[in-house]
Amino acid sequence: MITLYGFGPGFGLPEISPFVTKTEVQLKMAGLAYRKEKAMPPASPKGQLPYIVDDAESVADSTFIRAHIEGKYGFDFDAPLSLQARAQAWAFERMIEHHVYWALVGARWVDGENFAKGPSHFFDGAPEHMRERLREDAQFRVAENYLLSGLGRHAPDEDIDLAVRSLFALSVQLGDKPYLMGDAPCGTDATAFGALAGILTPFFTSQLRERTEHFQNLTDYVDRMMLQYYPDFAWASQQQAA
Repeated sequence: MITLYGFGPGFGLPEISPFVTKTEVQLKMAGLAYRKEKAMPPASPKGQLPYIVDDAESVADSTFIRAHIEGKYGFDFDAPLSLQARAQAWAFERMIEHHVYWALVGARWVDGENFAKGPSHFFDGAPEHMRERLREDAQFRVAENYLLSGLGRHAPDEDIDLAVRSLFALSVQLGDKPYLMGDAPCGTDATAFGALAGILTPFFTSQLRERTEHFQNLTDYVDRMMLQYYPDFAWASQQQAA
């Protein structure tokens, strides 16, 4: 039995982390039995979530976990795709993880109201005399990484404009297809779903979310993926549509 370590549900999502969501959906795509445990990043071999333990072997980082699944279990996440389409899927995955993701980080961690509503509560269990300092230090470190990513160097409207260009590219790629690369899901769909659901959750209010909602095919895509891979989760968008 594979054990997946993640943050768990929160922020109106079945899993807080887009990267843990990616791995969980890929485990579901591969039809592999797994159990899920809560953990914090320091517990991971690479200091980040997700990681898995499979027959006493620990594998950290969502991309290396995918490679482990493909190598050990012989499951090809991109089986329907041509060599060119595989290359395009990889390029979209890199865009999501190294650009769209950082826009999500800015909306959650750098925005003061969203930080107070969401990530600040990660430290609720810390000793009271340390709690605020831990919150301040964590927000500072994330804001510093946001700056280093490149997006944080721009004015708030400018970083959203750049993020929306990437979202536009995703919207054009998706078009009227059920999945990013065609009629069947591929590995990059798990990546896109994790990031887009993280942006679109109604738990947070942000300009990024508001502008993402203008891409109807992306919001419909998240609804479909949520229903397919988390059918028992009460996704707010599904409820509102009902």
